Amino acid sequence: MHLAFRVAISLLCFIPVSLLSSPDPDLLLPTRTETPPTLDGRLDDVLWKQAPYVTGFRTFIPDFGHAMLESTVTYFAYDAENLYFAFRCFDPDPKSIKAEITSRDNLRPHDWICINLDTFSDQQSLYALYVNPLGIQADSRFAAGIEDHSFDLVWYSAGQIDEQGYTIEIQVPLKSIRYADKNPVQMSVFFERRVSRRSEQASFPPMDPKKGYQFLTQMQPLVYRDLKHYTLFELLPAVTYNQRYRQETGSLVQYEQKGDLSLTAKYGITSDLILDGTVNPDFSQVEADAGQVDVNLRYGLFFPEKRPFFLEGSENFGVAATGDAVQAVVHTRTIVNPLVGLKVSGKVAGQSTLASIYAVDELLDASSRVTGEKAHFPILRYKHALTDDSYLGGIYAGRELQDRFNRVAGTDGLLRVTSSSLIEYHALFSQTKPDPAATTANGQAFSAVFRYGTRDLDFEIGSYAVSKEFAADAGYLTRTGIISLGGFVKPKIYPASQTLRRIDLMLISSQSRDEFSKLWETYNEFSINNVFVGGLNARVRYLYATEIFLGERFRTDGFLVSGGGQLARQFNLSLTYRNEKAIFFSADPYQGRSSRLTATFNYQPWNQIEATGSLTYVDFHRDADGQKIYEYPIARLRLTYQMNHYLFFRGVVEYNKFRRSLLNDYLISFTYIPGTVLHAGYGSLYQRTKWENTRYVDDDRFLETRRGFFFKMSYLWRL
Repeated sequence: MHLAFRVAISLLCFIPVSLLSSPDPDLLLPTRTETPPTLDGRLDDVLWKQAPYVTGFRTFIPDFGHAMLESTVTYFAYDAENLYFAFRCFDPDPKSIKAEITSRDNLRPHDWICINLDTFSDQQSLYALYVNPLGIQADSRFAAGIEDHSFDLVWYSAGQIDEQGYTIEIQVPLKSIRYADKNPVQMSVFFERRVSRRSEQASFPPMDPKKGYQFLTQMQPLVYRDLKHYTLFELLPAVTYNQRYRQETGSLVQYEQKGDLSLTAKYGITSDLILDGTVNPDFSQVEADAGQVDVNLRYGLFFPEKRPFFLEGSENFGVAATGDAVQAVVHTRTIVNPLVGLKVSGKVAGQSTLASIYAVDELLDASSRVTGEKAHFPILRYKHALTDDSYLGGIYAGRELQDRFNRVAGTDGLLRVTSSSLIEYHALFSQTKPDPAATTANGQAFSAVFRYGTRDLDFEIGSYAVSKEFAADAGYLTRTGIISLGGFVKPKIYPASQTLRRIDLMLISSQSRDEFSKLWETYNEFSINNVFVGGLNARVRYLYATEIFLGERFRTDGFLVSGGGQLARQFNLSLTYRNEKAIFFSADPYQGRSSRLTATFNYQPWNQIEATGSLTYVDFHRDADGQKIYEYPIARLRLTYQMNHYLFFRGVVEYNKFRRSLLNDYLISFTYIPGTVLHAGYGSLYQRTKWENTRYVDDDRFLETRRGFFFKMSYLWRL
C-alpha cells in the first residue's frame, strides 16, 4: 500500500495543471520552491519532477489548430525573487535542429521557444523571451501590435540538445520585470515553439482561428502568491574612449580624442513604477547603421533606436493608427547628443500607465563640433486600459530651443469591437515656431482605422488627414498636406497539397488628395504570396499608382517578385526585384523608371561562425531620353565568430559604389548580461579620391579618409 501510494502521488505530479483542483480550470498555478534549480539546461532537478506543466501545443503558422509532429512540455515554478520555466521539446530528428552559438538577439532563423509574459495581465503589453536549443537569448517588448526587438532584459537561460530533442531552463529575476504591487500577483502567459526546418510555430494555449493573431487577448492567466515586492536600485557606470581621424589637406589627422564617464541610475518607486536618470549618458552605438540608399529621397531615412537609456518603457510611446504619413510622434533618435536625461515609466494607478522623458540635447554643427545651443525635449505619455486590449491615451511631445519650438499634443486609442476586430484612432495638434521672427503655425493630424483578422481573412479600412502646417520635431513624418482613404482585403487559402501550405491574396487600394496642389493620387496593389513546405515563400505584386510632387502628377506603378527561405539547415536566402515608374525628386522633377534588386543571405558553416550578407542595387532612368541618371549599388558582409555565450569577434565590410567608398568595422564584444559589457572597436572609411594641388579629386585607388577607435566598459550594479 505504501508503494502504491507513492506511485499515485508521483503520477499526480505529472497531471497537467489545468486538470488540478483550482477555482478556475484555466488558471495556471506554478509551484513555489525554496530550492532553485541549477541552470544547466538539464531537467534533472527535483523541482521539475514536481512542478505542474502544460502540453498540447497547436500550430498557428502557417495554419491554425494542427498538432506539431514534435510534442512540447512546459513546466513553471517560482520562489520569492525569481520566476522559473523549463521546456522539454521532443524531436525525432535531433540532427535537423537548427541552433548555433551566436550573439544575443540573433536567433530568429533558429529553432526556439518563447515565453510571452503579460506581467500585469491587462492585455496591453508583454515581454517576449526567446531561447534557442543551446540557451542563446533574444528578447523584446510587444504593445499596440508592434514588437520592439531593441529591448534588453536581464535574465538567464541554458539549453541542451540530446537524443530526444532539446531541453531549456529559464530564470527571470523579479527585479528585471514590472508587475502589480499586490498579493497575489496575476500575470498571463502564452508559450510558443518554432521548428525552423518547416517554418512552423505552435502555441499553448492554442490560438483561436476566429481571433487571428491577437496575442494579447489569447493568453492564459498565471497566479503567483507571496512574491517579493522590492525597492529596486540600479547603478550603471560606464567608461567610453574615442579617437577619430579624418582627411585634411591630403593628410589623415586626429580631430577628436575624448574620454567620458557616465552614470545612469534606476530606482523602483514601486515594483511597477520606475524612475531612470542619467548624467553625461553613454549613447554610443556598438555597430554603425547599415548603409541605405540615400539619394533621390522625398523624406529622410529612418534609423531604429538602439541606445539603452531610451528603451525601458519605449513601447508606451507608440501611438495608435500611425504608419502612413505620421510614422511616429516620438522617435528618440531625434535627440542626437543628450547631456542629461530623466524618465519615469510604469503603472500609476490600477489600469493607468505613465511614461515620460525629459532630455537636454546639445546641438552639433555641420562639422560635428558643439555649438553650445541646447534643445529641451519634454515628452509625456498617458494610457488607460479598458476591457481586453482596448485603451485610451494622451501624448505630449515638445522640442524647445530658446525662442523656437515645436509642440505636439493629442489623444489616441484602441477599441476592441469584437474578438476579431478593433478600431484605432489618433487626433494630434501641433504648434510650431521655426525661428524668432516667424508667427506660430498650427497643424492637425487625424487618423482612424478599422481592422479585422481571422484565420481565413484580414481586412482593413481607414482614413487619415495631415494638414500642411503639422510638424512633429520629436517624431518622424513622411508627408504633410494630405488626405487619404483606403484599405485592403487579404483572403488566405489553405490548399490540400503536400508542398503548398498557404496562399495569401492581397488587394490594396487608397485614394489621396494632395492639399498643396488640390490634385488626387491613387495606389492600387494586387499580390499573391505562396508559402511552401520547408518555409519557402514566393510573392508576385503588381501596382498601379500615381503620386503628386510639387503640384505635378507622376506615375509610380510597376511590379515586384520576391522569394526565399531556409534552403538548407545552414543557409537562408531572400531575393526581391522591383521595377517601377518613379519620380526624380528635385526642384525640377521629372518622370523616370527605377529598378531595385535586394538579396540577403545568412550562412553558418560551423556552429560558432556566421556570415550575413546583403546586396542592394538601385538605378534610375529618365523617360524623356532613356538616360541613366544614377545607379546605386551597396554590398555588405558581416562575419561573426562567437567564442562562447558571452564573447564574439565581428567584422563588417561595406562597399558603396555610388559614394565610391569602402567601410571597415571591427568589434570585440563581451556581454555578461545587458549592462555589464566590454566593447572595443575599430573602423575606417576609404574613398576613391586623392589630394591633388589644393583639392580632392576622383581617383581609381582608395584613400583612407576616416578612422576611428572606441572602447566602452560598463557594469550593472543592482541592489
